Amino acid sequence: MSAAPASIEQHTQARLILGTHRSVLLRVTLRYRAEDPLAVRMVFPAEYALDADPYDPHGPHNPDDPFDTAAPAAPAAPAAPADRSVPDIEWVFARQLLSAGLDLAVGEGDVRVRPAFGMRTMVELRSPEGVALLQFARADLRRFVWRSHLAVPEGQELRHLDCDRALAQLLA
Repeated sequence: MSAAPASIEQHTQARLILGTHRSVLLRVTLRYRAEDPLAVRMVFPAEYALDADPYDPHGPHNPDDPFDTAAPAAPAAPAAPADRSVPDIEWVFARQLLSAGLDLAVGEGDVRVRPAFGMRTMVELRSPEGVALLQFARADLRRFVWRSHLAVPEGQELRHLDCDRALAQLLA
């Protein structure tokens, strides 16, 4: 039997809720690293930064999404390659928060997680720039949490934590 992986990366889709009848699908990368056993990471494409204008008619549009009512940009010329100098947005928060939020509403600070109708889970991210409300398929998040528990079982996190390295990162 092989050992569990030291890091996990899972790509999934989330629905970014923009208004009552407006949302867009976006690709989210979920990450877990055994050397940072208490945290999970959600990575979003840079164009979905909270300070970006979600109502920009030239912004992301998904014609296959019945909830995306934005008019697509006029097809004048082929799209320019994405600007890779703009980094993706990464949110880091407690693995336990994500795990508990699959079954009940949790969180009082910048990150809140709660179950929603139809086997969905809502993740709310708050920053000074605003609030992002994301809807995930609960099964996708549950699979990610399960895989992270294979890498580092719940309750075993401190065995994997390098306190000296963590302290050095905090003081850097």
